[in-house]
Amino acid sequence: MNSEEVSVERAPEELVPPMALAVTIKVIDSFGDWVGKTLAWLVIPLMGGLVYEVFARYVFNRPQVWVFEMTFMIYGGMFMLGASYTLLKKMHIRTDILYERFPVRWQGFVDGSLYLVIFFPGLIFLLDASWDQAFHSFNLRERSEASPWMPPIWPMKMAIPVGTGLLLIQGFSELLKSLYAVWRGKWL
Repeated sequence: MNSEEVSVERAPEELVPPMALAVTIKVIDSFGDWVGKTLAWLVIPLMGGLVYEVFARYVFNRPQVWVFEMTFMIYGGMFMLGASYTLLKKMHIRTDILYERFPVRWQGFVDGSLYLVIFFPGLIFLLDASWDQAFHSFNLRERSEASPWMPPIWPMKMAIPVGTGLLLIQGFSELLKSLYAVWRGKWL
């Protein structure tokens, strides 16, 4: 085997990301992917409840009060806890009229700057505020008063700081990818 064959099979050393960086991103992204795919299963009870409610309301003329609360709690939990999966898959809304025309290094610079200036400070503030509210709700064993069913409301409130924490973790991975894009001129 000559040296030309080896160089074709292996990437140049300067293009290979450092092992610690690659492993950190892989672990965070794998966890975020697992969380998102696990949460996707909540669609089944959500749809089941909605189908049951429509059937009970329009076939038997007996609407169920508990279905509304159950569905908005499941949907709210999916929304908050699934935000990190949405970030991982780059499905959040982005105004990329100019951004898509930037070179990769500038895209990484813009992303990294916005993560540091807006994303992390905003989410840290949300985490602090929502944790206090969720913990207070948990200590009170707060219940919803919107229906006679009175389900506990603290699990839904707890989804806000947990989802924010998951979003912060995924945001760290995205920041690392942005820094790599600035450093090497390509996305990981």
